[in-house]
Amino acid sequence: MTQIIVIDLGSQLSHLIARRVRELNVFSEVYPNTVPYDTVKKMKGLKGIILSGGPSSIYEDSSPEIDYRILKLGIPVLGICYGHQLIARHVGGEVEGGAKKEYGITDYYIARDSPLFHELPREQKVWMNHGDIVRNMPEGFHITGRTENSPVASFENDSGTIFGVQFHTEVTHTDHGFQMMNNFIYRVCKAESDWNMDNFVDEKIKEIKKRIGKEKAIIGLSGGVDSSTCAALVTKAIGKNLTAIFIDTGFMRLDEPDEIRSAVSSWDLELKIIDSKKVFFEGLKGVSDPEEKRKIIGELFIREFEREAREIDAKYLVQGTIYPDIIESGSTDNSSTIKSHHNVGGLPEDMDLLLCEPLRDLYKDEVRQVAKNIGVPFNLIRRHPFPGPGLAIRIIGECTPERVSIVQKANYILHDELVNNNYYDETWQAFAVLLPINTVGVQGDARSYKQVIALRMVDSVDAMTANFTKVPHNLLEKISTRITNEIPHIGRVVFDITNKPPGTIEWE
Repeated sequence: MTQIIVIDLGSQLSHLIARRVRELNVFSEVYPNTVPYDTVKKMKGLKGIILSGGPSSIYEDSSPEIDYRILKLGIPVLGICYGHQLIARHVGGEVEGGAKKEYGITDYYIARDSPLFHELPREQKVWMNHGDIVRNMPEGFHITGRTENSPVASFENDSGTIFGVQFHTEVTHTDHGFQMMNNFIYRVCKAESDWNMDNFVDEKIKEIKKRIGKEKAIIGLSGGVDSSTCAALVTKAIGKNLTAIFIDTGFMRLDEPDEIRSAVSSWDLELKIIDSKKVFFEGLKGVSDPEEKRKIIGELFIREFEREAREIDAKYLVQGTIYPDIIESGSTDNSSTIKSHHNVGGLPEDMDLLLCEPLRDLYKDEVRQVAKNIGVPFNLIRRHPFPGPGLAIRIIGECTPERVSIVQKANYILHDELVNNNYYDETWQAFAVLLPINTVGVQGDARSYKQVIALRMVDSVDAMTANFTKVPHNLLEKISTRITNEIPHIGRVVFDITNKPPGTIEWE
């Protein structure tokens, strides 16, 4: 197949770049920055190379490098953010620490025609996330765009094989980023459109059969789209050798066990519901730090799964891990840990079970596409994402049964009002967070001093970037009124208007 490779220089978005390429029906994989020159040179069907961004400054002693002979292969190269700076420095450009950093949406101006910007407006909004800037480029290169603080916001060489952009084309915040990727892949790289998600399903079923064989496996089923899709996919590969385990941690949505039982009642899948509330509440007693919560929950999940696996002699644990879980857990050599997802960074080292994670290279929207392709029920596909640690990370501070009950009811009211007002599908994810503070209020002509709920609603495609949902004020008012009326402990409701970045979707 035709392929475009992404060389990872530590960006949280490296796999998002590859995902964007796959969206354009061209196969793409991510390789570490240490990938040998000879390996790249021998790749069959290689049409282009993309260098990712990264958190480092190119002047740091430990900043990631590449084998620069890759730039001389004659294969088109696109450097993004840190990759843009890396190329510029290597070819003799002037790179320096920016007097003014650029984070977020920025006005970008195309200064010269380029195949990368074919049929795009001369002025547009792009998403920046950098400190260092490229000041000048040497002979043989020309500047194709600028921003107020970046005189070389984009460049290319005279032969039209090496390109650099300071902004992130892969994120939806860049107005025409997807078209730029399309232009690079098809106009510059001359790639062929020969890959799609149907290929993924067929290949993954074969891979699961080969990996698990005739052994038995269990899957942690939460009722979300990731674990449900994973269960359906693995069932196609190994049939009745898969058993679904729902661990009721006590941090689940209101009436979640009953909903799970109902959702999979028509599936040819054995389901076991395990009441482990006591174990998890004891494990988190006195714990407030979010990273510690995640790691404790991760280990407790595994110990519960191991116990159940021993009863049926299962050797494999199937997880619905997706790529945002992995990248935020700091799993690549040069990437930062944003938060340890319970099913990645929270896993204990001494596991008895072997892992099988069929969806680990996919983003949420790709998972939903797979779900549609293999017949997962629509009510599961459309369901809002729910974190593996559950409400434990939607309670800031210690998790107690009383505090869980409060946030359960608040989440129920929020979703109930969204459904009643035909707004559930208008936001990608919506939830309530219980804050560790009390505020003064007036209820029944008397002073009140009660707790605070924060509402979080975001629009996203892949969970790597998100914007807060512009919810109608009258709907917010309905939700707030119900929460303060129906939950005696709550006296104030606030609405989170932070995008990702700089925030994450979840609060912890």
